[in-house]
Parts: sequence; structure tokens; C-alpha cells
Amino acid sequence: MQDQLMKFIENLKNIKNKNVILRLDLNVPIKNGKITDTNRIDKILPTLNFLVKKKAKIIIISHIGRPNGKIVDELSLQPISLYMKDKMKKEVLLLKENIFKINKREIFKNSNYEVVLLENIRFYPEEEANDDKFSEKLASLGEIYVNDAFSCSHRDHASVSKITKYIPSYCGIQINTEINALNKVTSKIKKPVTCIIGGSKISSKINIIKNLIPKFNNIIIVGAMANNIFKYKGLKIGKSIYEKNIDNIIHEIFSYAEKNDCKIYFPKDFKVGKRLNDKSTEKNFENIEDDDIILDVGSKTLIEIKKIIDKSSTLLWNGPLGYFENINFSLGSSEIAKYIASKGDNIFSVVGGGDTVATVTSLNMKNEFNFVSTAGGAFLEYLEGKVLPGIKALN
Repeated sequence: MQDQLMKFIENLKNIKNKNVILRLDLNVPIKNGKITDTNRIDKILPTLNFLVKKKAKIIIISHIGRPNGKIVDELSLQPISLYMKDKMKKEVLLLKENIFKINKREIFKNSNYEVVLLENIRFYPEEEANDDKFSEKLASLGEIYVNDAFSCSHRDHASVSKITKYIPSYCGIQINTEINALNKVTSKIKKPVTCIIGGSKISSKINIIKNLIPKFNNIIIVGAMANNIFKYKGLKIGKSIYEKNIDNIIHEIFSYAEKNDCKIYFPKDFKVGKRLNDKSTEKNFENIEDDDIILDVGSKTLIEIKKIIDKSSTLLWNGPLGYFENINFSLGSSEIAKYIASKGDNIFSVVGGGDTVATVTSLNMKNEFNFVSTAGGAFLEYLEGKVLPGIKALN
């Protein structure tokens, strides 16, 4: 477990008027200067409110996009600062001054401000280079550092990992919640446990699957990933997308699962179309035509998945069941989302991955699961069993 030795923000006692450097992931989608999804910001409000209540002076570090160490006006944190001001009912100052020129004593000289947001940290090439001097400069701005950016914690960047060399460091409330949820489906499991995993490439998730097989009872492979299994078993897939030269990976998954008494499931029927924007037709393998594209699971498969969920105490879902962008192929994902939610306290459910979160968000069901992770790469790397630099640095 990666969190055993971490110090938690709740343990901080007297931090009144102390400068607390808070690393957040405020990398939210912005269109025409307006935030289109505030979920990542809303999730870190408990940490911000905790620090405000303790009367700390908060210096927020975050980023948007990939400016590659250059100042890009379109990637300014200005819209973020305005949203946070409105949400917190506090003055939030966007400090655009060059970090190397900022004097710690000058940051809060205007008493109207309790929260300062540094401009996009990725405007500095030293951030992604994990530069020592830059990390030390960042640390010099405060007395305490708090990381509440789990979704950035797989990055070995200056404000995520190396800064902890120079300043007492703690984990935030959201990071702790995220790790606890992931531990419940990987380390502190209540069995039987099931994973529904999808995506386009099975090769990109082979390490996750291998890491979960010894711990899980059932792994249900869906989406375009399942096409590779169909192909491996000599079944017709029409012109559906699949990966070439990965039979050895499929064989490895099934062999490893058999050794560890983990059952691998894949669709028995599906919805097809001739194009991505087509209407859906349900078919079995024997009926598939050469120009058919498999784009969702079928009704028999949904019944089987629901039966597996019925027998599960813990469930991890990463990857939609079909081509959710077309409503005609979204039934599988929406049906399973609603079915998991209907289980209430009978199942501990964790949802993660960009497309899966987008699925439950579009259904207005984010609050129907025990935990919905906004972390992409960090979520997947944690499931692989990798040590995340940002978490390791807090130990």
C-alpha cells in the first residue's frame, strides 16, 4: 500500500496565518472562457474549506493543458480563479508574477486575500523537468505543502514530488478519499469482487488486468477490447476494430486467470452498425456480416453481466460497454450504470476513467456510486500496482 506513512491534512493543528502551498488538479475543460465541467474543482472544496476554517493563507498551484513550458494566454487559470471566488465566497487572487520574482512576505500583503492562485505552473519548463531549484523556490513560498491532486500524482514533476524535499508535506482530503476507495477494490477487498473493463486496446490495459486477476473473482472485458478475444477465438467480427499480433497477450490473460481461479467473461451477443453514426441491430456471432461494426453489447450479455453484479460485493468499472457517443449504442453502458446504482449499499462501487466518468455524468448519476474518480492516468497506474511519485513523495 502506497499510503501507509503519509501525514494527513486533518492532523495539522496550529496553521493560523501560515502559508500553505496546496497542489491541486484544476485541469478542467474550458470553452470560450467558460468552464464546461466543474467536477474536479468541486471535489477539492473540502480541503479548501478545511484550510480556510483553520485561517491558513492558501497558495494554490495547478495547471491547465500542455503549454510545454511557454506562456499561452488561452491556458490561463483566470476562469478558474473566478469560479473559485464565486464558489468559496472568498477573494481569490490570480498571481501572474514570475514565480522566481515572488517574495514570500509580499504574497498576502493585501489583507483582502486569503487565497492566492499561481498562474499555470506548466508555463515554466522547470515544472515538468522536475527541476531542483524550481522545487526549492516553490517550497520557499510556504511553511507547509499539501498535495490534493491525485490525478497528477503519477507525474514526477517539481510541484508534485520534488517539492516535498524542502518542506513538511501532507496529503489532502480528496487524495485520501481516492486512495481509500481504490484500496477497497485492490487491497482491502470485500469479495466476491468484479471488474468491468473496456477501452479500445487490450495491450494498454494488460498490466492492469494481470494485477487484478489474483485479487478479483470476475473480470468482464467489454468494448473494442473484446473484439480481440473474439478474433483470438476465431469468431467473426466484420470490420470491427481490433489489435493485430496480440494472440500471446490474450493467451496470457486466460492462462493466468485459470491459475488464479478468476473467471474471464466477454460478450455473447452485440449491437452492430455499418457506420459509427448508424442505427443499432442486435446480432449473434453467426449472423454478423463482413461490413458490420460491433458497437455495443447485446441483451443476452446484459443479462449475464447483471447476474454477475448480483453476486458481487465490490465492483470496479473502467471503460464503457459500447460506442457511447452514439445514443443507439449507449444502452449497454446506461443499463449497467443504472443497475449498479440500484444495488445501493449491497455493493461497493468505484468508477474511473475519462469515458466512464463521462458516461455516468451524462446520466446525472455521479452521486449514485460509492466513488467516481476524476483521475485518468493516475487511476490506471494505481490499478497496475505502480508506485505513484506524488504519493511516494508524501511518505
